[in-house]
Amino acid sequence: MSLSLDFLLPPPPASYNVEQPTAVRGAVSETTERLLEPVGRHFLAHARRKKFNRTFSEDERHQAEERASRIEESEKVTFEYEDVDITTVNQDPTQWKTQDNYAILGLTKLRYKATPDDIKTAHRRMVLLHHPDKKADKNDDAFFKCIAKAYDTLMNPVSRRQYDSVDFGMQDEDADVPTAKSEGDFYELWRPVFERESRFSNKQPCPQLGDASTSREEVEAFYDFFYNFDSWRSFEWLDKEAAEASDNRDDKRYQEKKNRAQRAQLKKEDNARLRNLVDVCLSVDPRIAVFKAEEKKRRNAKKDAKAAAEKAAAEEKARKEEEERLAAEKAEADAKAARESQKKDKEAVKKAIKKEKKNLRNLLKDNNYAVAGADATPDQIDANLLKLDDLVAANKTPEALVALREELEQAQKDGKLAEVFASKTA
Repeated sequence: MSLSLDFLLPPPPASYNVEQPTAVRGAVSETTERLLEPVGRHFLAHARRKKFNRTFSEDERHQAEERASRIEESEKVTFEYEDVDITTVNQDPTQWKTQDNYAILGLTKLRYKATPDDIKTAHRRMVLLHHPDKKADKNDDAFFKCIAKAYDTLMNPVSRRQYDSVDFGMQDEDADVPTAKSEGDFYELWRPVFERESRFSNKQPCPQLGDASTSREEVEAFYDFFYNFDSWRSFEWLDKEAAEASDNRDDKRYQEKKNRAQRAQLKKEDNARLRNLVDVCLSVDPRIAVFKAEEKKRRNAKKDAKAAAEKAAAEEKARKEEEERLAAEKAEADAKAARESQKKDKEAVKKAIKKEKKNLRNLLKDNNYAVAGADATPDQIDANLLKLDDLVAANKTPEALVALREELEQAQKDGKLAEVFASKTA
């Protein structure tokens, strides 16, 4: 089936020109810079993956396991009929403010976990058991009124939240918390405490205490969550009403002011109570001791590594200084040995020269002081000895003197000492 609509287009504006292919009807607005805040479940999933360093598949598996555990836990809490001993609960309808509504309906095992269907089922059963028509005294409807008030309170989300904020039946259980000296398994003692406290949190689901295998990041996230606990407890259920017969607005305003002050004080005390509870739990948490020991070990490892590096540097410096000292001592010893060797060599040269000089003198003395013919006169002796000194001075080395002595000795053997000496000293 098709539908056709006939309509006319509005006439073009007066400025319209058929020959003009395009026309500018308005200017584009200027760009603006705006701050975009990351929000939404997709961003929260991204932040969760970044915080715990998970891949998409790991995060999905982790979330599925958490959902399964919550479902499994909820399945464990099933409705069971409870026998109510009316002698132990409130039977005065005028005292409805202080009555245990869950106990009256037989919901002490479920309490804040009870669903509206559970409340309806329990109420129906209590009505059938305690309706005034089933009593001998038809006018005895006091307990029936208590049942009706408990049902009305718990079926109204606002009044139930107010009542759950101060649930009188939970006071003893909430007050029964471990201390720093409590003996037993840490996790078994403290896990139920934080599970009960979690019911007051605006943020759900709440992180759990975990066990010995829980990572440090998750443990720190758990304590951070409860140190900054966002509680919905209002304590409005404990508000006091103004005098019933009073219609004075000032009296009502005054009473409301007192109620607000009381709620603020109770809220402050409850926050202090929870913080003190978390402090005690943190002080006895065995995982914190393990984390501190690991942190100390890491710090000590860094400190030891630094000390080892400083020790190695000091040893290397000492080794270099020792090597330099030994090298300096060796150089000094070598220089001293060289000086002593030079000194000995000089002494040896001097002795050799002195010896050769003496040999040459004796050679001249034994051979008439190199004077041919008659005995040498004193003047000739002095003259030849001076010439010998000049000759020795001209031949400074022991080798040259040895060669000179051997040459003169050979001349003496050949009988030509006077001629050779005269030629050498000419």
